[in-house]
Amino acid sequence: MALWFTENQSENVRFSFRVKEQLFHGKSNYQMLDYYDSYEFGRVMVLDNIIMLTEKDEFIYHEMIVHPAFMVNPNIKRVLIIGGGDGGTLREVLKHNVSEPELVDIDDLVLKTAPKFIPFTGKALEDPRAKVMAADGIEYMKTKSNEYDLIIIDSTDPISVGEGLFTKEFYKNCFNALKEDGILINQAESPFYYEKQFLNIYEKLNSIFPIFSFYSAPVPTYGSGYWMFGFASKKYHPLNDFKADSFDLSTMKYYNTDIHKAAFVMPNFVKNLLKR
Repeated sequence: MALWFTENQSENVRFSFRVKEQLFHGKSNYQMLDYYDSYEFGRVMVLDNIIMLTEKDEFIYHEMIVHPAFMVNPNIKRVLIIGGGDGGTLREVLKHNVSEPELVDIDDLVLKTAPKFIPFTGKALEDPRAKVMAADGIEYMKTKSNEYDLIIIDSTDPISVGEGLFTKEFYKNCFNALKEDGILINQAESPFYYEKQFLNIYEKLNSIFPIFSFYSAPVPTYGSGYWMFGFASKKYHPLNDFKADSFDLSTMKYYNTDIHKAAFVMPNFVKNLLKR
């Protein structure tokens, strides 16, 4: 009998894929963690029955959450990643000339298992150039001031353990932790299924940072396949300050200079949503 994994992406939508083997099942103090080997998507990481990444399409999400900021400010050195325990965002950050990037993820079980079960991202967690910590990112941010050029919030959805990473208080702490020209990037859900959460992100970050824009990418295994990121900055504009020749993008599988420009163009339904 065939084994299938199914994620409920909304009350009326389910997404399924056929599984070769369940590689790991465990429960931490915060969430349930599963790794699968699938026929279509390769290795898959799942938290509380929600897909976090798949081997087949993770490069789109991870390239897009990291490289646009570096192409706007090539002088980024101090980087903090909140979440991102799978290692994919850190892998992309380490492609740049940065100074000991920090990664703070609340779940030690994820940090310990990712290098074994999803090594294509997880091996970055073992890179000696990075400082990886199992800690509460919300509490961690309360102790920081004027330290980082870039903060990346690579969080789960705004439910359960990830809910506190979408509050105005947390975003204000991130603002304070950034240097005077700092940039914050966050995963910003999808306006298709998660309209309320999407608008909450906009209202909060747009009220705190002088510059804020959404940008998008297709991530086939995420809810609706149409995913948003937030670009919040104290100084740099994502298009006006874009420096197309600042980094060799030839090794990228998805991101390039044309993608950067196009990603910040919003379709009419999103523009109208933001006008409400």
